[in-house]
Amino acid sequence: MNAMPFAPLAETTRGGTTESIHYGAVAVVNTRGELLYQAGDPHFMTFTRSTIKPFQALPFMLGDGPARFGYTRRELALLCASHSGEAMHVETAQSMLNKAGCDEHHLRCGCHVPMYYPTTDQTPPADAAFNQLHNNCSGKHAGFVAYCVQHGHALDTYIDPAHPLQQAVSARVAQVAGVQESDMKMGIDGCSAPNFALPLARLAYTYARLAQGGRDPEFGSALGDLFDAMTSHPELVSGTKRSDLAFMQTAPGDWVAKIGAEAVQVIGIRSAGIGIALKVADGNTRALFPATVAVLRQIGVLNKTEGTPLASWEKPPQMNARGLQVGDVRATLALQRA
Repeated sequence: MNAMPFAPLAETTRGGTTESIHYGAVAVVNTRGELLYQAGDPHFMTFTRSTIKPFQALPFMLGDGPARFGYTRRELALLCASHSGEAMHVETAQSMLNKAGCDEHHLRCGCHVPMYYPTTDQTPPADAAFNQLHNNCSGKHAGFVAYCVQHGHALDTYIDPAHPLQQAVSARVAQVAGVQESDMKMGIDGCSAPNFALPLARLAYTYARLAQGGRDPEFGSALGDLFDAMTSHPELVSGTKRSDLAFMQTAPGDWVAKIGAEAVQVIGIRSAGIGIALKVADGNTRALFPATVAVLRQIGVLNKTEGTPLASWEKPPQMNARGLQVGDVRATLALQRA
């Protein structure tokens, strides 16, 4: 990957001296899709990864799936989650499957150690047993399964790009991003579902729309229900000590935040009518959080982090094996007006 499309976003220090520099790109757009601020190439083609989850839920939402299965606001939040596999997440995913008359074996997301453990520096118990409900994407997949049950589609192939569900998802993602479906690049995500790459500014635009919720002229009630669910239950969208929880708790009911693998972060801000998307070029998330906080400061929606849930995310310390702080990660980006 050539560094030319990118600007320096953050650096790590050791003993007060710069040790590493992380490059990337930023796009800030309004609800009309107009670019307001940028760093690096705001149109860099970026795999959306888990930031796309609210829009992968659109076929289910538009088909009246929540009413059909009696999904609660908590369950709608889990549709959009990259959760930590805590009890509250597993129980909610199980409830979603139960309401569709299905169970864990219908999922096609695979199993991994819950994200709760690495994010809290804890070790799983020796007798711990995990299944697909612990996968951070199990809520999204439970929604996929429910959609297939409702519409009579095959369950065992629902992650196939040619499956009617994934065809509907692709069309809705392109529609909300304002791009031609044929222009989206497709790959397979970590949970085995199709994923799409978009220009960074188009990804930011999707969250500008999501943050407006019911005011969106095209997807109003569907985006409104998803926004309300995500901002009402950020602990279900993410989990204990997670960044998206901190972002959404900092401005409750106003900011909707979603991280994606390989260091992608998107935030929609209702009061400002904007969407923000960041991509760290080397995929290292340690640079992502200070850079995101810096963007929020530079566009004037965050005055300080002291006393807020973001206090520990603005300049996180670098610790060694003995627990000594040896440096930190700090933002270096400078946004430019478009």
